[in-house]
Amino acid sequence: MFNEWKMDGYLVTTDPARLDVGAIHDYLRRSYWAEEIPREIVERSMHHSLCFGLLAGTAQIGFARVISDYATYAYLADVYVLESHRGRGLAKWLMQCVMAHPQLQGLRRFALMTRDAHELYRPFGFAEPGQPQNYMEINRRGIYRNTEIK
Repeated sequence: MFNEWKMDGYLVTTDPARLDVGAIHDYLRRSYWAEEIPREIVERSMHHSLCFGLLAGTAQIGFARVISDYATYAYLADVYVLESHRGRGLAKWLMQCVMAHPQLQGLRRFALMTRDAHELYRPFGFAEPGQPQNYMEINRRGIYRNTEIK
C-alpha cells in the first residue's frame, strides 16, 4: 500500500511506479551531494529506500528518499524541489509528508546531512549533533566520477 498526499494540484506519493527515475537522476547527477552519480546507482538506491515523489500532474518536480529499518533509525537523503517550483512551500510540504509517514513514527534517531538547508529541517526537529565527537563517517567525495563503480 502506498501513501499519497495532495495539495493545490501537487501530489506527494510513495508509489514507485509513479516516480520518474530519469528526471530524478537528471537532478541528482548535477547536485552538489551526488555529482555525476550513475543512473544504475540512483535506481539501486531508490529500490532499497522509501521514496517520496513530488509531482505536478505527471511531472517529477521534487523528491526525498528515506533509508530506514522502520523501527529505530532513518536517514533522509536526496531531498530536492526543482528550481522552477521553489518559493511555494513545496519543500516544507514534502518534509511534512515524509515526517507523517506511518512507518517513520517512533524512531529513536532520524538523521540527515545538508550544506545549506538547515532552516528547512529545523522546524521538524532536526538539529546539529549534540555530541559530534560521537559521529563518524567514511566520506568518499567525488566517488561517482569513478566510472568503475557498479
